[in-house]
Amino acid sequence: MAERVVLHVGLLKTGTTYLQKRLMGGRKTLAKHDVLFPRWRDQVDAVIDVLDIPRRPRPDACNDAWPRMVDQIRDWPGTALMSMEFLGPASAKDVQSVVRSFEGVPVEVVITARDLNRALMAMWQESAKNSGTETWPWYLKAVEEGTGEGKRFWRQQRLAVIVGRWAAAVDISNVTVVTVPPPGAPREILWSRFCEAVGTDPTWCPPVEPANESLGAAAAEVLRRVNADLADWDIPWPSYAKVVKSRFAKDVLGSLRGEDLALGMPVPEWIHHRAVSMRANVEATGVRVIGSLDELAPVTVAGVTPDEVPIEDQLHIATRALGHLLRLELERHADAAIVRREN
Repeated sequence: MAERVVLHVGLLKTGTTYLQKRLMGGRKTLAKHDVLFPRWRDQVDAVIDVLDIPRRPRPDACNDAWPRMVDQIRDWPGTALMSMEFLGPASAKDVQSVVRSFEGVPVEVVITARDLNRALMAMWQESAKNSGTETWPWYLKAVEEGTGEGKRFWRQQRLAVIVGRWAAAVDISNVTVVTVPPPGAPREILWSRFCEAVGTDPTWCPPVEPANESLGAAAAEVLRRVNADLADWDIPWPSYAKVVKSRFAKDVLGSLRGEDLALGMPVPEWIHHRAVSMRANVEATGVRVIGSLDELAPVTVAGVTPDEVPIEDQLHIATRALGHLLRLELERHADAAIVRREN
């Protein structure tokens, strides 16, 4: 039986993909030190199963995936670590169910958190990567008012509520908040903080390239417009995820960041007020913090908002993306690489 279970439950857009990629790269070394980090696909299927998430990328694989994960963890002789941000905003009922699954095994919870202004920009972009069609002004207003997509934002980012919900299931002494360092800080800081929270040696997992990087401002707006054009078509989620989210957004549009403007904005007054309240509520829980709650103070993000991007910039990125896709199609038909001419 496992000695302890550590659940890294998000929050969304707090460096989770980077941390998960690094953990996956070090699975074998972690195992040598008695730390189980299950296969990533198995973790995804298990959490989708236990939370009964309706949009299932692989419905058959998700059936009974959580009991299988629990059995795998129970059979492990040391520490079992899972990292899945879907768990963060789970309902109180689901949180209790997850923790009860490991009856007899101590459960600890790690929550990564970042300032609300950076989270706001990242969450709008994440919405666009997942077929969202909301314009930036509409999304910003929804978050301010807590309506529509704004409800989803706060469900994912209400740090004090999420801390309290998990603390009710495992006790506050078993919950740790890790703050994401400010802009420009080395990624190693987040990694070392995370390892301190989990109780592992940072050297056990090798460095990795940045993961799930942000799109540029024009690229994000182009993606949103493409989503709007596709909205009338009944596209199965696995197909959208593979073709639009992964291939078009991450691979093609993501490769054009150097030609694009950065997404950014100053801190709205209402975000500042929400952040002050959130910090006070988190502090009141008495939760262990690695980093500093000062780092949750919202900071101005250099760049432009999507509605400020000139149409010419959007056209440039859209044309470059179309050219990239056509080259791939030409290579497929020609069965040979298309090589750039020397000037």
